[in-house]
Amino acid sequence: MPMPWSYRHSEKEFKSFLKDAKDRMGHIMESDNMTYTAVDGVLQCFRRRLTPPQVIAFGDVIPSSLRAMLVFNWRVDAVPLPFGTRSELIREAQTVRKEHNITPLNVIDATAYALWRHCNHRDLKRVLDMIGPDAVAFWAVRGIPETELEQQII
Repeated sequence: MPMPWSYRHSEKEFKSFLKDAKDRMGHIMESDNMTYTAVDGVLQCFRRRLTPPQVIAFGDVIPSSLRAMLVFNWRVDAVPLPFGTRSELIREAQTVRKEHNITPLNVIDATAYALWRHCNHRDLKRVLDMIGPDAVAFWAVRGIPETELEQQII
């Protein structure tokens, strides 16, 4: 079997993902490091609501660098949290590395936008549907034409 594209081109794919997320977050995000911190907060926030099999299933359909971020420092024995309101989830995502974090309020929406542009939609929808309606709502991108969310050819 050939090496998966996401492994061979992980740096190129991750840079493209970060650019999409950074552009959606706006001018406040001055660097890839700031964008990384924001995205990391979103992934940690989402992961805290999943069981280990759900984390693995979600990780299987996202780009390899995001998959690594998703499982880094993961406590697999943690009890999943309820999803809560969008505002609560945003505040939680903003708590990662508090001293160096200026994550904007659109962090989940911006990360979701970038995620859809870098994933196979059929696979991502299947996994989110399997996890449940809260997962579908977490990664929903509202007000953006489907054509803009199409998976990018990098």
